[in-house]
Amino acid sequence: MFPSLPVGKVDLLLLERLLKKYVVLDERVVVGPRIGEDAAVIDFGDRYLVATTDPITFATEKLGYYALHINANDLAVRGAVPRWFLATLLLPEKGTTEEVVEGIFAQIWEACRALGISWVGGHTEVTYGLDRPIIVGQMLGEVGLGGLVSTAGAQVGDVVLLTKGIPIEGTSLIARERREVLKSRGYSEDFLARAQNYLYDPGISVLKEALLAVRVANVHAMHDPTEGGLATGLYELAQAAGVGLRIQGEAIPILPEGLKLLEEFNLNPLGTIASGALLLTCSPEQGRRLLEEYEEQGIKAAIIGEVIPPEEGLRLVKGGEEAPLPYFPRDEIAKLFEQ
Repeated sequence: MFPSLPVGKVDLLLLERLLKKYVVLDERVVVGPRIGEDAAVIDFGDRYLVATTDPITFATEKLGYYALHINANDLAVRGAVPRWFLATLLLPEKGTTEEVVEGIFAQIWEACRALGISWVGGHTEVTYGLDRPIIVGQMLGEVGLGGLVSTAGAQVGDVVLLTKGIPIEGTSLIARERREVLKSRGYSEDFLARAQNYLYDPGISVLKEALLAVRVANVHAMHDPTEGGLATGLYELAQAAGVGLRIQGEAIPILPEGLKLLEEFNLNPLGTIASGALLLTCSPEQGRRLLEEYEEQGIKAAIIGEVIPPEEGLRLVKGGEEAPLPYFPRDEIAKLFEQ
């Protein structure tokens, strides 16, 4: 008998094997399902249609907001403008009222309105066997033929740039999902409010910084690290592009409330869900230019490493010592749901 898989994303090696075995593409598919590529790209003649789907499974608050922005991010890292959203909303038998359903609908609608996205369809039902609401979102958008960016475009010699810091989504999730536990351990209302507000400030959307990057710089690759944290995002980027990475640990911005909460629950910041940060690669010259532009726009960013030949692997430099970049077969946040 095969062992049960752990909570979280399916292991990358298993997923890669399944994608190679079962996925069939037609000639109009420019980018299909691959490790590290979060949105499909389909040739529509004078432009590309970009499509993605992502669920929200850990959060129990602000589901509609999470779903809209997480899916919009997958299009933004393609250089595409998100335009049309669909959502499948699955609700538990116990505790689902008309007010609950309308509340989630209102969250989706408000998030769509803020980004100028049309909510065009989906499905809503009360589902047997669930103990929490789940949203599966789908986002469609467009990009011109010359504006497409992929995760696979990273080139040896590029710098690796990270915006905002980590773990934005993880910090907000911990503060929201373990609020009462943290209060009982002496955390102040002010601290918890700041941590919960990471959802909005610095925020889980990367749309602004991604579209700014493709407008002002020659960006080779973009990727948004989500479940599995920054380390998994880096592994996905490297695998998609067939390159190695050397990451400077001290250069990675770890946000203060996030660091405190991760230490409280003994979670590694490199493996904790990191939506809200944008990974990109470009030449050193373009990287410096982009940092200046981000600073002018009030967006924090840092160069955290470089792209190296694939045979050198994925390396983390910390305290003057170099070692393999840690790998997380599942997100660190999953530990909270086992306690």
